[in-house]
Amino acid sequence: MSFPKGFMWGGALAANQVEGAWNVDGKGWSVADVATYKPNVDVKDYKANVAISSARIAEAMADKDDTYYPKRRGIDFYHHYKEDLALFAEMGFKVLRVSIAWTRLYPTGEEVEPNEKGVQFYEDLFREMKRLNIEPLVTLHHYEMPLALSLKYNGWTDRRVVELFVRFAKTCFLHYGKYVKYWLTFNEIDSIHRHPFITAGIVPDLCGEKGETACCYQALHHQFVAAAKAALLCHEMIPGAKIGCMLTKLTTYPYTCAPEDVAATQKKNLENMFYSDVQIRGEYPRMIRADLEARGIQIEMEAGDLELLKQGTVDFLAFSYYNSSAESVDPNAPRTPGNTILGVKNPYLPSSEWGWQVDPVGLRISLIELYDRYRIPLFIVENGIGSRDTVEADGSIHDPYRVDYFRRHFKEMEKAIDAGVELMGYTSWAPIDLVSASTSQMSKRYGFIYVDEDDLGNGTLKRTRKDSFYWYKKVIATNGADMDD
Repeated sequence: MSFPKGFMWGGALAANQVEGAWNVDGKGWSVADVATYKPNVDVKDYKANVAISSARIAEAMADKDDTYYPKRRGIDFYHHYKEDLALFAEMGFKVLRVSIAWTRLYPTGEEVEPNEKGVQFYEDLFREMKRLNIEPLVTLHHYEMPLALSLKYNGWTDRRVVELFVRFAKTCFLHYGKYVKYWLTFNEIDSIHRHPFITAGIVPDLCGEKGETACCYQALHHQFVAAAKAALLCHEMIPGAKIGCMLTKLTTYPYTCAPEDVAATQKKNLENMFYSDVQIRGEYPRMIRADLEARGIQIEMEAGDLELLKQGTVDFLAFSYYNSSAESVDPNAPRTPGNTILGVKNPYLPSSEWGWQVDPVGLRISLIELYDRYRIPLFIVENGIGSRDTVEADGSIHDPYRVDYFRRHFKEMEKAIDAGVELMGYTSWAPIDLVSASTSQMSKRYGFIYVDEDDLGNGTLKRTRKDSFYWYKKVIATNGADMDD
């Protein structure tokens, strides 16, 4: 079988990591605009890199410089998008995943009418994508909610944010429905417990006696409700459109075959899929409800919420996959970071400079597991490796390590498809260098296209094709048939 005809090859971006222009054309503050680059913090220490407080937010807002706030500048995609889209088209992209910055349309999230210049920017973006025959895959909420809602309501912990988001989603469907057929609601919605502020605008010191964990579950419920409402609205407003949910696929193996390790691993994997269970099956899993009750966590729900979750399910499951990890009940088992997680280190897998363990076979396992569980189309919308690249004297960038990473993962995707998995497409993270989500670095490079910018914003922003650019172009042109160097 191999890759099916019409398979959507492409790449994935997020507004807060590429657009820049953080205070241009009426855009408001987002939670990403106060994310700092911390050169004195170990890049593997994710908790330190994403730590936030009311005092730190106030300090960031008082500092109008972008030197230590890289997401304010990104790679200036806002002004370079035509150049970047032309490069993606040259690679043969069938699809490009992007997100819409809520604060570009509604600067504080509470305006009644959208910002016209913000609306126009995305109109221009999608029109250019259509001209180049690149299908947009649009994420509505990708780590860039209005900072004003975080400070006023402690983010998604407040029910009022639901309707504000629905208004934003309705505006997107109204203006861009003629260009966009594929939509996603929340990026890695499960990440709310790993970085509550980035995911849901939750500031720990604003949680009070309720505590951060309870705030996270309450905010999560509100996001589930908002996602269901958005799904129903999308289907109503854009005939033929497809809307999906998006999960961080955190595939976990037992560190040993000791039954205790297997049980701990089972629990971890079930917790990971809780988020897609709700949005695909339309209900909270019985075991999750039992676990919340045992921990004394009560989620406030309004009448009709559970019925709404049943009605507003999604059409496909999108997910990110970067690495796998292991699990053990042994507190002395060696640990290593992953995609904003800390897991037990698998002795059978190599690791990147940032500690992420490279596991192509784990992608095949994940695809088969997810498709067997849900029986709906899957879409890999993030997968890639962060590496340091060297620009040679002649300006070339040789990155065989990146080609090797993708080739090995593509081979495993092929095996999963041959096994019967229905896979819609694949968007690499990221097709062009951008600001890292967790550590706010530029030096952690993912792209097939090099951007001349360092961690402190120095550089010309010149775009340069890496060796991997030409390799991925060939893979797309042959629909995965030719993956040789």
